[in-house]
Amino acid sequence: MDIRPEDPTELPTRRRVRLLSRDDRLYHVILAQQFDRELIDHLCRIAEMTRIIADARAGARFLNTILSHKRAMLYFTQPSTRTFLSFAAACQVLGMAYNDVRDPTTSSEVKGETEDDTVRVLSQYFDCIIMRHPREGFAERMANRLNGMRRTIPLLNGGSGKDQHPTQAMLDVYTLYRCFAESLADRVRHDSERNLFEGKTIAFVGDLLRGRTVRSLTYLLARYPGVRLLFVAPKELQISEDIIEYLERNEIVHELKYDLPEVVGDCDAVYMTRLQDEHDKDGETKSIDLSRFSLTEELEPKLRRDLAILHPLPRRGELDTFYDEDPRAKYWDQMRNGMWMRAALIAYVFNVDSVILDHYHSYYNY
Repeated sequence: MDIRPEDPTELPTRRRVRLLSRDDRLYHVILAQQFDRELIDHLCRIAEMTRIIADARAGARFLNTILSHKRAMLYFTQPSTRTFLSFAAACQVLGMAYNDVRDPTTSSEVKGETEDDTVRVLSQYFDCIIMRHPREGFAERMANRLNGMRRTIPLLNGGSGKDQHPTQAMLDVYTLYRCFAESLADRVRHDSERNLFEGKTIAFVGDLLRGRTVRSLTYLLARYPGVRLLFVAPKELQISEDIIEYLERNEIVHELKYDLPEVVGDCDAVYMTRLQDEHDKDGETKSIDLSRFSLTEELEPKLRRDLAILHPLPRRGELDTFYDEDPRAKYWDQMRNGMWMRAALIAYVFNVDSVILDHYHSYYNY
């Protein structure tokens, strides 16, 4: 019997991943490190198949039956628009009923109930919990506590402090997957030898030290040998040393850069991020010059014609609205891709991804 630790975040990554699995399958979705290359590619194909099936009325009705017997709780105690709505839409795609708690002051927490007990209570009413929480590690600790209950259910991490945002990373990979695939047939084709990221240069720009989306996406891209990652940020906001060490262990080419105009013309994709000054203690980042880390209209002549521009949003001045109608702007696609990827993840967690796969191959000839 596996003894569950009080704080699983202190364990080696391999054991943490094992504790979040069931029968060698992803069960709780907490860490980007849970996704190997085979699973990433599989989920990208399931997401693509789901969006194709949903495009027809009969297909949408079919998808609505897949999880119509399940219920989800969206427990979002940190402000969110895109993540909350895309998870809600993903549940609707699969016919899954859902409720939400977004303001803990309307719950028994105002009576002194702990957050741990609140989550345990919710687990008795629903078949999965989708959680967004401001504290690092909380989702993982609760997933392991749910493992010890008589009735355990999956927990999906919709963002945890400055630490991890695995479903955002998966929708980002899916967006890049669609950008780099040559055709629709290429996006749904199963080929274990295929590596769409080989030879690609992807730049992360902005507040990389505190951006959980960048951390999680880096873990996923490290599954693809031959990718080149550029981290473009002021020294004060450069990517953390643990990520650099992870890339070195996995022999992924990476470089630290301090000037976007200098490198932007060499990129196949640029992942812009905003200043995360909500994590400031005393307004320390106000003095940082971010002018060399913004994608402005003046940089347009340097950009490749097939560049993919991504941003998890919300944005400030780091991404000029000049690009909003440019076909290279993929940040609007990211939002829609999030719905399909999160639907694919939920289907996988409930072991009905094969139902989508079988239906697709029965009705579509791509």
